[in-house]
Amino acid sequence: MVTGSTSGIGRGIARALAASGCDLFLNGFGEPAAIEALRIEIAKEHGVRVGYFDADVSNPEECRDLIAKVQIEAGKLDILINNAGIQYVAPIEEFPQERWDAILAVNLSSAFHLIGASLPGMRARKFGRILNIASVHGLVASVHKSAYVAAKHGLIGLTKVVALETAGQGITCNAICPGWVLTPLVQHQIDARAAAKGVDPERAAQELLSEKQPSGLYTTSEQIGALVVFLCSPSADNITGTSIPVDGGWLAQ
Repeated sequence: MVTGSTSGIGRGIARALAASGCDLFLNGFGEPAAIEALRIEIAKEHGVRVGYFDADVSNPEECRDLIAKVQIEAGKLDILINNAGIQYVAPIEEFPQERWDAILAVNLSSAFHLIGASLPGMRARKFGRILNIASVHGLVASVHKSAYVAAKHGLIGLTKVVALETAGQGITCNAICPGWVLTPLVQHQIDARAAAKGVDPERAAQELLSEKQPSGLYTTSEQIGALVVFLCSPSADNITGTSIPVDGGWLAQ
């Protein structure tokens, strides 16, 4: 089950898991026709079963209902990827309360509810892989991102607690912390920067990279997907409670 998998990082993760032979369920917003086309495309390309549920993960009841539906339809849930995320940028004193609440609901609380609903089945089968897609902003901060940074720091804390509570039970829980990935979420920030500075989007994209990411390269959703597949494999049986940056050297500075 991959939340936020109809675009961006989540879609890359879903494709990578399907390529490794996993049946999967997509979740996210978008045009119904486009989502159905994606579902069919992944299923045909990789010969796996692909379903879709449109649950709003900002709603606790819909989170728990989502896991129940997956378990009923598939019979079990082995891998949970908490990827859904939203962003809003503003100084703290100007940050709208409703935006704060929404970001914490989607970026942090949804993982709590989805993990809580998934763990009983994983414990019963003595196997589970839980991956929380956090961010370098779960480890360091940037201005004007109070809600996002708070949520991602919280997600890393939640990852550690889940890892401890499931240690020795065949279940692992880890966080992946991407730097800049050229997703629709980041493109929105690039476009806003370009408009504010009166520069073209390509220059704004490179300026954004140069400020934080020494490699000068955007991480790709395919690279994140490959890391997810590894962390779900037997080679990663003893990796749990970690936060793995994929950030082009951002945190090395």
